[in-house]
Amino acid sequence: MSARIISGVEIAKQIRQELKKEVAELKEKHGVIPGLVTILVGENPASVSYVTAKQRTAHELGFHSIQDNQPEDISEDDLLKLIEKYNNDKDIHGILVQLPLPKHVDESKVLYAISPDKDVDGFHPVNVGKMVIGEPCFLPCTPHGILEMLIRSDVETSGAEVVVVGRSNIVGKPIANLMLQKRPGGNATVTICHTRTKDMTFHTKRADILIVAAGRPKVITADMVKEGVVVIDVGVNRIGKTPEGKAILCGDVDFEAIKEKAAAITPVPGGVGPMTITMLMKNTVQAAKQFAGLA
Repeated sequence: MSARIISGVEIAKQIRQELKKEVAELKEKHGVIPGLVTILVGENPASVSYVTAKQRTAHELGFHSIQDNQPEDISEDDLLKLIEKYNNDKDIHGILVQLPLPKHVDESKVLYAISPDKDVDGFHPVNVGKMVIGEPCFLPCTPHGILEMLIRSDVETSGAEVVVVGRSNIVGKPIANLMLQKRPGGNATVTICHTRTKDMTFHTKRADILIVAAGRPKVITADMVKEGVVVIDVGVNRIGKTPEGKAILCGDVDFEAIKEKAAAITPVPGGVGPMTITMLMKNTVQAAKQFAGLA
């Protein structure tokens, strides 16, 4: 029996409908319009695509949105000054600098320059620290999206054995932290696997919920999971092109084989990806409410 498909497209659509209603009420009752600026340095095709999708979504939700394109040779100092300008802009509630940045720019310095109150990506050390101790903050978008997927798909996390494959600051570490906390979508027993894990299959076979963010195509195979597992595949890997030139994508798990053993699984594309942008929008609405003293 094939697994139930957890559709990020459908769940993201639900959340965006909720956000659209909330944005309309903020505008009508309080005169508040959530403001988001996305800063793009250079013309990396993938980055252009990501930023375009974020701006399109912000526009659809009724945000005040700005796309600020900067040349690849912008100096680090000028980029920091630009961020400071938006830190002081009362109409902007969320600031996103699209990564990666050119090599001459220190990414950490740029991310840390964003006001924690406008850090809707959830990458600033202040927000990361608050997340770790369970204080209210902007959660990083992909882990936040995974939590929403699990909660809205009625996946029981309390007491579950959760195995996370990958230890990045963007996905692996934060989702592990969030799922062990006393919170909706949490209360799990969490194990993190990585490139130095000696026997990964030993761990992955124990997982009731397996979250894979390894960045390698089909690294998790069917013999590495148990029957009835719930699989969240964060990976997006380009493995070729169709005759028409369209990219062929796959995740970090062998979807076709594992779906025959899993209870539920996310597809690639159409799984975690749509949730990431949606949670960015949710964080921006939250930032606007906090700025207006409504949260």
